[in-house]
Amino acid sequence: MGSRKMLIDGEVTNVESSVHYDFDLFVIGAGSGGVRASRFSANYGAKVGICELPFNPISSEVIGGVGGTCVLRGCVPKKILVYGATFGGELEEARNFGWELNEKLGFNWKKLLHKKTAEILRLNGIYKRLLSNTGVKLFEGEGKIIGPNEVQLMQLDGTKLTYSAKHILIATGSRAHRPDMIGQELAITSDEALSLEELPKRVVIAGGGYIAVEFASIWRGMGATVDLLYRKELPLRGFDDETRAVVAKNLEGRGINLHPKTCLTQLVKTESGLKASADSGVEFEADVVLFATGRIPNSKRLNLEAVGVEVDETGAIKVDEFSRTNIPSIWAVGDVTNRMNLTPVALLEGTCFAKTVFGGEPSKPDYSNIPSAVFCIPPLSVVGMSEEQAVELANGDVLVFTSTFTPMKYTISGRQEKTFMKLVVDAETDKVLGASMCGPDAPEIMQGLAIALKCGATKAQFDSTVGIHPSAAEEFVTMRSATRRIPAKKPKTNL
Repeated sequence: MGSRKMLIDGEVTNVESSVHYDFDLFVIGAGSGGVRASRFSANYGAKVGICELPFNPISSEVIGGVGGTCVLRGCVPKKILVYGATFGGELEEARNFGWELNEKLGFNWKKLLHKKTAEILRLNGIYKRLLSNTGVKLFEGEGKIIGPNEVQLMQLDGTKLTYSAKHILIATGSRAHRPDMIGQELAITSDEALSLEELPKRVVIAGGGYIAVEFASIWRGMGATVDLLYRKELPLRGFDDETRAVVAKNLEGRGINLHPKTCLTQLVKTESGLKASADSGVEFEADVVLFATGRIPNSKRLNLEAVGVEVDETGAIKVDEFSRTNIPSIWAVGDVTNRMNLTPVALLEGTCFAKTVFGGEPSKPDYSNIPSAVFCIPPLSVVGMSEEQAVELANGDVLVFTSTFTPMKYTISGRQEKTFMKLVVDAETDKVLGASMCGPDAPEIMQGLAIALKCGATKAQFDSTVGIHPSAAEEFVTMRSATRRIPAKKPKTNL
């Protein structure tokens, strides 16, 4: 028996209906958000079906795989390659710690690639088991919506199946965007970058976001010549400006060639590889050109316009605070909604969806104080507000505390690279509004600080916390004097 809400005498009332559905919930897309929503909904007693495209490490409109972008061609394989790229520098540094590494160090890209592929295949299997263990029915094929409560599934052999569902959840994620330019088909995206047969010797990267700087670090760490081109003065637009400058300095210090305020205009195939032309007039010779120029929501093939689901100009599905679209039976979570495009946020949205729809506990995702990391080498990690955001939003003065120091390890190894830490504090309330760090282990340290900020910690509480010595992390509880005080932008009112 289905239950639906009806407007009777101006009041919303639950009315039992005799409508029978094949599923209580049908999910399109088995990435992080879709799998989480399916499992949790099934645990609440819902009958759940989910569909996903067939598996391949490199995605397309008709190829994907259970586990989604993060697990198969995103965060997980990327981090494996970052680990691989970090060893080269560390092995060199080991000499100053007494390790005798006499012969020239060699790097076997194919071995790492094989290990990476084996790991994502293992995770693909784990995600399938997670679904079957909670009783979720998995279908392989392409799903599209043909009615407010109806999904059509195109199977691999071309046959079409139709299922009815009381609720439909779209969790199809996003895919890499290719800028429109002459020769754009000669470039690769992050998908292919994680599965290249040969390690390139010369790389040009277009873009200044986290994917761009991460791959710059990976390839440089593996010995390639890397040219990084981006439109702004600094990479990582949207992050704290001071930390962006630190990242830029570190990338250069590691041997990456930075080209700010520069965009690619065309690519041409040559005998020795590719020629990439920039609007600055400079030309680059490369084996590989990577487009790291943003991602777009995967909504084009879902048939949304036929059902009337609203999307914005980028194709992102419009949803309310509970992840519900303008069609009451259709919901969406994760990157396809283009809210905060991070895997743990998709998990949060999937959890809140299941609680709201099947757990009897209406839940809105809380997007405040969500930590994130950029896995360049060394990494950057942040939580809460940047200095710029704090100055813009705070009612009173803002205090900024910073610390720049040489990590203890580097005092012996000799690497010329500083760690940078920063706290942004509301001067009136003493509340810590934001924290950022660029240096080894930054993401591991920031996860703990995120709990403190979520709990509303004050600077006094940071200061009264005893540090772990010797560690880099203790610096966050020993920053006694403010680097600067920024006066309030807005006049105070009692309104």
